[in-house]
Amino acid sequence: MPMDTTESRHLSQFTRMSLSRNLILAYQSLGVVYGDLSTSPLYVYKSTFVGKLNEHQNPDAIFGAFSLIFWTLTLIPLLKYVLIVLSADDNGEGGTFALYSLLCRHAKFSLLPNQQAADEELTAYKYGPPGQNPSSSPLKRFLEKHRKSRIALLIVVLLGACMVIGDGVLTPVISVLSSVSGLEAANSNLTRGQVLVIACVVLVGLFALQHVGTHRLAFAFAPIVLIWLVSIFSIGLYNIIHWNPKIVSAISPHYIITFFKETGTEGWISLGGILLSITGTEAMFADLGHFTAMSIRLAFITVVYPCLIVQYMGQAAYLSKNVSSISNSFYDSIPDPIFWPVFIIATLAAIVASQAIITATFSIVKQCHALGCFPRIKVVHTSKHIFGQIYIPEINWILMILTLAVAVGFQDTTLIGNAYGLACMTVMFITTFLMALVIIFVWQRSIVLASAFLIFFWFIEGIYLSAAFIKIPQGGWISLLLSCIFLIVMFVWHYGTRRKYNFDLHNKVSLKWLLGLGPSLGIVRVPGIGLVYSELATGVPAIFSHFVTNLPAFHNVLVFVCVKSVPVPFVSPEERFLIGRICPRPYRMYRCIVRYGYKDIQRDDGNFEDLIIQSIAEFIQMEAVEPQLSSSENTSLDGRMAVISTRTAQSGSSLIVSAQESSGSSNSIKSSKSLTLQSLRSAYVDENPRSKTHQVRFQLPSTPGLNPSVGEELLDLIQAKEAGVAYIMGHSYVKARRSSSFLKKVVIDIGYSFLRKNCRGPSVALNIPHISLIEVGMIYYV
Repeated sequence: MPMDTTESRHLSQFTRMSLSRNLILAYQSLGVVYGDLSTSPLYVYKSTFVGKLNEHQNPDAIFGAFSLIFWTLTLIPLLKYVLIVLSADDNGEGGTFALYSLLCRHAKFSLLPNQQAADEELTAYKYGPPGQNPSSSPLKRFLEKHRKSRIALLIVVLLGACMVIGDGVLTPVISVLSSVSGLEAANSNLTRGQVLVIACVVLVGLFALQHVGTHRLAFAFAPIVLIWLVSIFSIGLYNIIHWNPKIVSAISPHYIITFFKETGTEGWISLGGILLSITGTEAMFADLGHFTAMSIRLAFITVVYPCLIVQYMGQAAYLSKNVSSISNSFYDSIPDPIFWPVFIIATLAAIVASQAIITATFSIVKQCHALGCFPRIKVVHTSKHIFGQIYIPEINWILMILTLAVAVGFQDTTLIGNAYGLACMTVMFITTFLMALVIIFVWQRSIVLASAFLIFFWFIEGIYLSAAFIKIPQGGWISLLLSCIFLIVMFVWHYGTRRKYNFDLHNKVSLKWLLGLGPSLGIVRVPGIGLVYSELATGVPAIFSHFVTNLPAFHNVLVFVCVKSVPVPFVSPEERFLIGRICPRPYRMYRCIVRYGYKDIQRDDGNFEDLIIQSIAEFIQMEAVEPQLSSSENTSLDGRMAVISTRTAQSGSSLIVSAQESSGSSNSIKSSKSLTLQSLRSAYVDENPRSKTHQVRFQLPSTPGLNPSVGEELLDLIQAKEAGVAYIMGHSYVKARRSSSFLKKVVIDIGYSFLRKNCRGPSVALNIPHISLIEVGMIYYV
């Protein structure tokens, strides 16, 4: 009995800790996740009763509009997202790319053929209960077999990402303009132009402060949204009691039927305004990685949902008695004594809503880049303590310019709302489709269940989407234009990257040819380590033969480095490095594959060289103990790869490590025989203070019984490191073949070439020191 009592006490303590953690996260999620959704009452009724629906501004139509809002909020955010979609997380991560990542791991949907069997052994790769076998349905075989279906799936995912980026442009405009419009209502002397200038100033300030990072202001976000939600709940409750308590009966779907009977086609078109009540819902899933599914559910069910319902109900109660106030329903429904405090809170809440979607846009662009679908961009980590908070300068300023252009060009929240609603509903429509595939391939449920989910929610969302499409001429076109521009950029980059990779794959250096040359490779082997960067995960890239043909000398130790993304959100440091051998031991040729997840940040820690050396040393020792890894006797193929934990390599006994405060190039300077090179490196160090770091020196341990060949190889590795490290990369020019179609020539020779010339260079993106870089020019005819 005492044992049972102790166990139950521990269980209850764990439950209390879990509950308290989820409550804290639920509170924090208010500021990050729900800013956009909670500011929708500012403009929903105004956007609904526009155009020909003006002729139906009567209490019955207002009751029907509220009933539509109530059931829309109940069926999509509550039923679809809170109860179903939030369960489809990828190791705690959510969003369109999380669903696509899950699908790529359970079926061969990826278009870039750089995935390896070793990737499937990653801890984060596994999903579902242990021992779950992957499904083999006819639908899965069809999608895997037909390349066009996989391309179509990628385009659908990219379209969803582009619509989210479109939200990043439209959300700040509509939120800030709607909140600042209260000034026009309070002060009749202010013109629309003056209000627009104030809104533009707020928008410029918002984007100008992005480089600081959201963590500086994050502590204020949750209280602002909480105060905002309490305020709109109180105002809504007051309006229900004071103006028309009968509005409670409008929860009945009967009022929806009456609404459509009375309004007809105009009522259907007005759904483009109703759907604005659920804009921001996708953030619940997209921002899942910062919180937990339980905390987001708690926040929505206990706080956000009831506050929004009561506010919309209160506005409807007020409008049923003050029909003429529809054009400015929110601010007119506020009692005069609390107008200015609510206006200030509304403006702050709008800024919070904008901040959340801008941050989400940065994350989406980063994930697109990791999938090979976006040009190389600068990613800045804004917080040392909170992982995942990033800032992308180029995207930030592009968003600011587009946001100001939309604000100045439209000046009307109704027109902007048409574009905004189309973008949000398209993302939800795509999420429903991907979720149905996840139900089949990942959850391994029946196609009937997935079809029921798809048909039910596509029917509801399809009605809203059709109403949004009707409003394309009235502002909706801007959402399509923005999405098409970003989609073209993404697809052109992905297509060019894929063609370049396939060229490398089909033009690999023959290993038999290398083995025939002998350990010297028929060239002069000079002291030092050569890190040859390539996108190839197997084989020797063509740039190597191109290099030795033009300059017949190479380093004693060669390491072919491949930095690649895998379809998981994060790769732990223990599993990041895959080390293997190319050719037999005397060749001193190794392969190192560095794996990152789509949400990982490649940090410039300054110790990448040392980690590679330690990992290779660990592999050499491991290979001596586990002969199955060795390829010394295998003279035809690459050796097997082994996962080398960086922490194990650092704490292992393969090499003795000593560190001293020095400049990053000191060893290379001392070992260099050229006075000119020494002076160049010294000048580089003086101009780059960041290169001064802990200089690591390696020594061979005096281990008794160490295999002589292993000791010799480790000694060669240490001596090569002391002689210096050079980075070899291909400076490639990609061109379409002469026989290519006109469209392909436009895409490759104009589109892809333009993007390559105007994005960050691969050496900069990989944090390669410029002084140690050797670039090999090469033309790719794809």
